[in-house]
Order: sequence, then C-alpha cells, then structure tokens
Amino acid sequence: MLLNLLTGRLPLVEMSCFFLRPPRGNYKDAIVTQKLNSVLGLSMHDRKASKSTASTINILRSVPFFVSLSDEEISNLSQIISQKSFSKNEIILVEEDTPNYMYIIYSGKVKVLQISADGREKVLTYHKKGEFFGEMALVDGKTSPATIIAIEDTDIGLIHKTDFETYILKNEKVLRQLTSLLCMRLREAWLMIKVLSFADAEQRVRATLKLMSVQYGVKDQRGTIITMKLTHRDIASYSSVSRETATRLIDRFSRDGEIEILDSKNILIRPSFLEKTTFL
Repeated sequence: MLLNLLTGRLPLVEMSCFFLRPPRGNYKDAIVTQKLNSVLGLSMHDRKASKSTASTINILRSVPFFVSLSDEEISNLSQIISQKSFSKNEIILVEEDTPNYMYIIYSGKVKVLQISADGREKVLTYHKKGEFFGEMALVDGKTSPATIIAIEDTDIGLIHKTDFETYILKNEKVLRQLTSLLCMRLREAWLMIKVLSFADAEQRVRATLKLMSVQYGVKDQRGTIITMKLTHRDIASYSSVSRETATRLIDRFSRDGEIEILDSKNILIRPSFLEKTTFL
C-alpha cells in the first residue's frame, strides 16, 4: 500500500483514509513519516486543545514580550491563535520545515534537537510552559534550524506568519521586548558553546547540570531542584558525552552527596556540587 501511495497508484478515496503514524522513539523515521503526511496534506496534530479563552489570555500574559499589550490587544491576539495538542514523543516541528508559525507552549515541555545523518540526537535546549519558539524563522524567513519534540503531553498555541507580522513586527512595544528576548537566546547559545568547549567530560556534565539548575531550577532548603525531568541520555546528548559516561558521572556525584535523584526523578543539586562547578 505504501508503495502504491508513493508512486501515485492509490485512489484518492483510499488516500483520504490512509494515515501514516511515526514509530515512537525513532525520530529519524518519524521525521520521514511526518514529511510524507505533509505531502499528502494530512496532519497528525488536528486535535484542538481544550483551553478556555480566559486560560489562553492568562498564558499569553505570561509570555514576556506580550506583557506590554493592553487587555484589548491581548484579547484580540488570543482570537487568532490556533491551539493543538501533542502527545509525549510526538514531533511538533521538523528541521527544514517552511517557517509559517510561531509556537507558544500552553502546557507541557519540549526539547529542541538536531539529528545527524546516522540518527544520533544532539539536544540544544528545552522549553516549558509560557516559553515559545519558531519566531526567529519568521523574522528572517529561513527554515527551522532544529527539530522540536514533546517530552510530555503538550498543548501549543500557533501564531501564523501573517498574524505574527501584524501583531508583533508592527507593534513597537512588542518588538522591543522581542529584541531583548532574542538577545537572551543569543546569550544562552554562547553558554552552550562554552559548555561544549570544555575538553574534560566531567566538566561538560557538571556545566550542563549547573546550566539546567539556573534555567529550570527551584530553590529549597536542600539546594536547587531541576524541575525538568532529565534522563541520562538527555544529559549525555546535551553534554556531548556517551550515555555510559554520563551515567558513571551522575552515579559518582550522587554517591558523593553532590546531587540526589528524588522520588519524582527530578535532580536535586546540592551546594557542594555548585562549589566544585565554578568554571561556568
């Protein structure tokens, strides 16, 4: 059937009922599948998120570059945002996608990664509720530089390019905030380059955990809890080390009392860990 589909021999009636679902965990194959669905004009994300207008407005107010908008402007903006839901491990945006949307995370978390020709992942960063992505491609008109994947069930608001130009690029107040946030993204990229510049694997893993504690940490009396649930594979990919190396180092940090893996699977960073990680 797939061969007939690709060669154009499948009747249109059958094509309308045919939908390719990507294999879970295999992002390279999933990307190929998603591109096939795109060619057919099909979408695996045609599920509307059940968000009330009031909830949407509250989320939009939490987005940094919308804080300067009036109540009326926020309300108008909420009306033109479409909402979609993505399941855990589902692909939201693929590298080389045509830049048509800016994405705002209403709930859940996503990871930003690049996938090599042999299928290996390189995690670039993570985004959580209230954060956004895709705006750079709309500003410069280039394709997406990375693949975005939901790491838990996630609701997304999408702003189309036309609306982005009307509500953001032509609004001076919002444009100033957007410029500041793009500068912040640039600083984050510099930090990532610094992490990767360390020749020693332990330094890279330490720097990664410290960076995560700064970006996603919540302080309590014991130290800082990284609210993003990270697997050893995630940490290894972010640090550019093997998973075995990441596991060995994390186990040692835990035995030495520098970190603790909590029951929730979140990582607690203790002050003694930060004292040994002053190089970032």
